[in-house]
Amino acid sequence: MAEPPPPTGFQKNLTSYGDIAFSAFLRRAFLKGAGYSDDALDRPIVGIVNTASGYNPCHGNSTDLVAAVQRGVMLAGGLPVGFPTISLHESFAHPTSMFLRNLMAMDTEEMIRAQPMDAVVLIGGCDKTVPAQLMGAASAGVPAVQLVTGPMLTGAHRGQRVGACTDCRRFWAAFRGGEIDEAEVNRVNDQLVASVGTCSVMGTASTMACLAEALGMSVPGCAAPPAVSADRMRLAERTGATAVAMIDRKLTPEKILTPAACENALRVLLAIGGSTNALLHLAALAGRVGLALDLEAFDRLSRETPVLVDLKPSGQHYMEDFHHAGGMTAVLRELRPLLHLDALTVTGRTLGEELDAAAPPFPQEIVRRREQPLHAEGGLAVLWGNLAPGGALIKQSAASPQLLEHEGRAVVFENAEDLARRIDDPALEVFPEDILVLKSIGPIGAPGMPEAGLLPIPQKLARQGVKDMVRISDGRMSGTARGTVVLHVTPESAVGGPLAVVRTGDRIRLSVSRRSLTLLVSDAEISARTVQLPPRPPPAARGYLKLFLDHVTQADQGCDFDFLRAPCLTARVPRAGCLR
Repeated sequence: MAEPPPPTGFQKNLTSYGDIAFSAFLRRAFLKGAGYSDDALDRPIVGIVNTASGYNPCHGNSTDLVAAVQRGVMLAGGLPVGFPTISLHESFAHPTSMFLRNLMAMDTEEMIRAQPMDAVVLIGGCDKTVPAQLMGAASAGVPAVQLVTGPMLTGAHRGQRVGACTDCRRFWAAFRGGEIDEAEVNRVNDQLVASVGTCSVMGTASTMACLAEALGMSVPGCAAPPAVSADRMRLAERTGATAVAMIDRKLTPEKILTPAACENALRVLLAIGGSTNALLHLAALAGRVGLALDLEAFDRLSRETPVLVDLKPSGQHYMEDFHHAGGMTAVLRELRPLLHLDALTVTGRTLGEELDAAAPPFPQEIVRRREQPLHAEGGLAVLWGNLAPGGALIKQSAASPQLLEHEGRAVVFENAEDLARRIDDPALEVFPEDILVLKSIGPIGAPGMPEAGLLPIPQKLARQGVKDMVRISDGRMSGTARGTVVLHVTPESAVGGPLAVVRTGDRIRLSVSRRSLTLLVSDAEISARTVQLPPRPPPAARGYLKLFLDHVTQADQGCDFDFLRAPCLTARVPRAGCLR
């Protein structure tokens, strides 16, 4: 006798009362009380994740997006049902939104699993929300499509175009260096964020929007349109209709998030000059579907993938310009010989088919030809050495070229509190050629791996005109930031990694061309210092902090919780046979 088909619509995920028929009867009664008809209740259901929050200006257009998605779902014959989850904003989450990313991923996954829906639209935008939603959806296994909220508009200050948050950091550095006064920095503060939406440069939010499209998890053209544009609303409507179509195709995330799709996303990350944070998120997402990120293979990709997108912080322009230049379609078309064109997308078509169907190219200057790149190599480079045996990361496209090969004396700060206390002390012995080192801001040390890796230039040097120095930490930095900053040093200092034994006065050598990061201290001395390290503090006693500290992985595995990764890793990405 044939197995009955699995339940769909409101028959899915029935509450357990010991009587399945009564569970369905009771659910239908409550829904009729909310005004639903039998006709509505018999249609396929598309859940819509609503992350609107007064604490999240990046999602300030969420209510409008939900309405547009609902319209698309209904036009396609489905029933839209919205539901809330955690909402994270980079500037409103203590100690850092990265600390809460896994909690949001768990919330997203469990709400998709718990509630009846045949497909789900994920509405997110700010840095950690898109990866959290993709991670949760990948684990939940329901057809899912990502809709990003979109970038904010740019503003103007004294006739100069400005936008968050590369310009935020530029003007703040000018204020710290005494180049502008408090009144001036307050005036520019009024103009840096000209509308709701995510940062207007190629920061983490824009990077993850581009990668969602490169992965095939959002409809083509979704990454770049501004949050407040009609294009964004039409994309939302199309996303709703796409979600309905995915139901019949049974187009679940594991069919899209393949090794080929992940390699495409890694290639795109390098070509757009994307955020260092994105590598963490891709590592975590890969782990959810049984893939392990191979940092050595990724670095080989970087050697052969040039930066093509002229956006801050690697270039000069903004997300509005990227949208007007054709957005991700222009990037993918230029990268076409290097991509896996058979990778499936949420539309049911392959990436190659989508590119074939796209509008023809047109002259523009934002997305470069591969023969005339912005930078010859990819935006990111992976470093190894006795200071980072598990790897470290640098955004070479946003660094000072003269500092990419550098040896200097270490000036060490033991933690973020020590940094805040001493960085502007006039008595601090520090020189422009020194290397600033910050410990204890990794996944466990902080906790949550805050974006403190962009150590401020000591004020006395900033006032002398120093704009950049080599900086090293086990933490992260904003994707909007510029500077010669080594990040994600693994293993982190809090678990006894070599960074923990660095002392002021030690010499460190950075060579990006050789992909090396070396503490110029003997192995015997490093071992002796390691033995002398103080014991780790006792673990947290309760709550999410305890869960986080007990189970978070290191940066090379994406800082996900160990129990949320797939039980068996089936492949490594990028694969050894990278495309040429």
